[in-house]
Amino acid sequence: MDITGKVAVVTGAGQGLGRAYATALADAGAAVVVNDVNDETAGAVVDAITAAGGRAVAEVVPVGTTAAAERLVARAVDTFGRLDVMVTNAGVLRDRVLWNMSDDDFDTVIQVHLRGTFTCVREAARHFRAQGEGGRVILAGSPAGQRGNFGQTNYAAAKAGIVAMARTWAMELARADVTVNAVVPNAATAMTETIPFLAPYVELMEQGLPVPSVVRRAASFGTAEDVAGLIVYLASDASAGVTGQAIGIGGDRLSLWSHPTEIRSAFRDGGWTADVIAEAFESTVGEVQETYGIPAPKLPTLQPQEA
Repeated sequence: MDITGKVAVVTGAGQGLGRAYATALADAGAAVVVNDVNDETAGAVVDAITAAGGRAVAEVVPVGTTAAAERLVARAVDTFGRLDVMVTNAGVLRDRVLWNMSDDDFDTVIQVHLRGTFTCVREAARHFRAQGEGGRVILAGSPAGQRGNFGQTNYAAAKAGIVAMARTWAMELARADVTVNAVVPNAATAMTETIPFLAPYVELMEQGLPVPSVVRRAASFGTAEDVAGLIVYLASDASAGVTGQAIGIGGDRLSLWSHPTEIRSAFRDGGWTADVIAEAFESTVGEVQETYGIPAPKLPTLQPQEA
């Protein structure tokens, strides 16, 4: 897919998924502003892109503040003359169970993920509307935000909020021909290598060994590069009719997540008292309750020589 002429900002692009996104966008012809908090990793990505014949510059700043967002958009416009794509990928983890989570653990994750997404997209939206040529906004969701995950109050809340913002912004920016979508990725990164049942497969990939097909399908788990094609598609003109969606990708699986919706209802003349709800709940709307948490797929056990 050719997206030559487009200019993209990718936050958190120094490693992992962000690096894969920036590289894939550049390989498809886009000029890229590579954002990270580490100047060495950001510089390494820029060097790799330019060595391959692409165009990229680094902008080293932690996302979250309005000033940081303004710097990122200004760098794109000042260097490449325009902005067409904003990819908000930057993130951190501060995993703790609820009763052990500090205010700082919570605030740090919300600042980077949720507020960082808000400030970057707000600045990009202002530019897109003034530029008058449409645009693409690609947000980073997570299975934890869709389903909840043990020890991730802060992260799950931020990621759920990001997908909610995608639906809202899709409505608000539609008249400006700006699409807004959330990607729900699953890949071997520094974040996922801490998950016990995935760690052996991350190690396989680090050794350059193939991951079993059942893992790539049942767990929707593969490399960061497996995810990057979706970013290029959503950045392209081919995705002009796709907006307000949460799209999952990982390994060999591409999926569409549902929006929250009422699944069953009950009615009673005169309304519902607590006593009536207690009597009727399990035989009406609560007959089959929703599950929660990320279900662990059944995966093959690796033999010692495979690990």
